[in-house]
Amino acid sequence: MKFITPRFPVSRPRRLRATRELRNLVRESRLAPSQFVQPLFVRPGKNIRNPIPSMPGVFQLSPDSLLHETEALVKSGVTSVLLFGIPDSKDAKASSAYAKNGIVQRSVRDLKKAFPQLIVITDVCLCEYMSHGHCGIVRSQGAKTIIDNDPSLELLVRSAVSHAEAGADIVAPSDMMDGRVGAIRSRLDTAGFIDLPIMAYAAKFSSAFYGPFRDAAESTPKFGDRKSYQMDSANAAEALREVALDIAEGADIVMVKPALSYLDILWRVKSEFGLPTAAYSVSAEYSMVKSGAEKGWIDERTVAMEILQSIHRAGADIIITYWAQQACEWLKEA
Repeated sequence: MKFITPRFPVSRPRRLRATRELRNLVRESRLAPSQFVQPLFVRPGKNIRNPIPSMPGVFQLSPDSLLHETEALVKSGVTSVLLFGIPDSKDAKASSAYAKNGIVQRSVRDLKKAFPQLIVITDVCLCEYMSHGHCGIVRSQGAKTIIDNDPSLELLVRSAVSHAEAGADIVAPSDMMDGRVGAIRSRLDTAGFIDLPIMAYAAKFSSAFYGPFRDAAESTPKFGDRKSYQMDSANAAEALREVALDIAEGADIVMVKPALSYLDILWRVKSEFGLPTAAYSVSAEYSMVKSGAEKGWIDERTVAMEILQSIHRAGADIIITYWAQQACEWLKEA
């Protein structure tokens, strides 16, 4: 192959990297506050703001504290939040998950009253509400304990409908039970919520990166693990099949979780399906950077924004991140 020497000097890429202004001019992907979703953990009580030791800067909040926290988020430019509930009581049927006056249901009503324009997304799962900490009903089969998929669907459906009745803008099933998106879509439609979107945790992997989250949500399983219903981290083709199934069942937004170690999956999901795609930058991704920054080994802002940029570049339209508030403020200063 011959290389033709140009008659005139060619502008080389480095010339467009000479200043920050030039770099911004030719930037291929851009982060914006509207892309970020801030996870929030809410529990019953008053004046509660319990710090999570494994997640510096993250708190368990009572409903009154939730409103104060959200006011600060909105002022920073955050437009969406994702709610996780921590109930007073747990049982083998996750009764608090679908109670009319459950902690998430009450919090949704409070948030929508105080901040009508805020997008309130609710996590639909049972683990925080189950006495055993699993995401579905547990039954014994001989010497083995298994998750009973189909009976679990009814509890998930009841939870999703109760969130919709409280005023949630989006419901997000995260349990990874088979068929739950279709079951939720059918019941929401029957209940009159035909326009309520479902954001499905479509490719949710069994991951060690969830450790700090389980401290925050108090959802660590009492026995066993979640490998029988969450995905094997080695499987990419299976992830695409899982996403395709959720789309066929009625998912409006699909999610990959975790984000940083699964950017290849994120890229393939967005390229294959083109649906609005979310990625969850999970607790350990956040905590590792926080701990490194506290020791002075890395610069938190630079590393965090690089992580968020990589997630967006890989295909995420929506990024669920514990840095949502800080990222909005950092973007203003950029």
